[in-house]
Amino acid sequence: MGTSRGSETEVEERRQAVLRLVAREGEIRIAALAERMRVSLMTMHRDLDNLHQRQLLRKGRGVATAFPDVTMESALRFREHANADIKAALADALVAEVSPGDTVLLDCGSTLFPLARRLAAVDGVRVITNSLRITALLAGTPVEVTVLGDRYYEDFASCAGPQARRQLHDLRADVAFVTATSVRHGRLFHPVRAYAESKHAYLRAADRAVLAVDHSKFGRTATHPYGDAGGYDLMVTDTATPAAELRAVRDLGVEVRTVTPAPRA
Repeated sequence: MGTSRGSETEVEERRQAVLRLVAREGEIRIAALAERMRVSLMTMHRDLDNLHQRQLLRKGRGVATAFPDVTMESALRFREHANADIKAALADALVAEVSPGDTVLLDCGSTLFPLARRLAAVDGVRVITNSLRITALLAGTPVEVTVLGDRYYEDFASCAGPQARRQLHDLRADVAFVTATSVRHGRLFHPVRAYAESKHAYLRAADRAVLAVDHSKFGRTATHPYGDAGGYDLMVTDTATPAAELRAVRDLGVEVRTVTPAPRA
């Protein structure tokens, strides 16, 4: 058996793999999970206890059972630590799209949290966001933040709805950074309708739009389709994204850039 030791990021990535495996199979015995993940039974129980407490799956007597996909998609605290090295590499590329004095629109995807931290070092930046998590990350920094208010969604730690979209009519950003939950053949999807509808409003409110999405979001769909990537000027992703998915986005006339995560120490 393997060991449970590792960084917080490595532990979260293992738990993400466990969650995907349980979601795919619906129900699986805990002993079988431990064997497939090459960890001890005690480590697997700890992982499942953590995921159960976060309401990402059910842990029963000897088995783990999946919740509906929307629960898995909307677990912000889980997603924040997943693929941290990739998100850092994306943030390094994204912040280069920002100039001093810019007004920057950020949506609530955890992919953009590292970018928010980097914006604090850019002179005169103003941020518009629907994310309370991003607002908290920028607290105590020189960045001026405007928060879009509407119905609060606890799982996303952000607001979405018609009121937030109307607010954007009176605001203008130099650049919008937007994430995607699922991308397949250039088409975009989200599990919650209010957020799917918000993506269009972000594009209309900015002079330039950048789609930030890591490889794990490709080849998937969700409940609510909301068009394709053709409305974006640039997509930034990582080198593990399948070539066919990159080609589908380029065929829509979108510039595509890929980044390579730094190797782990």
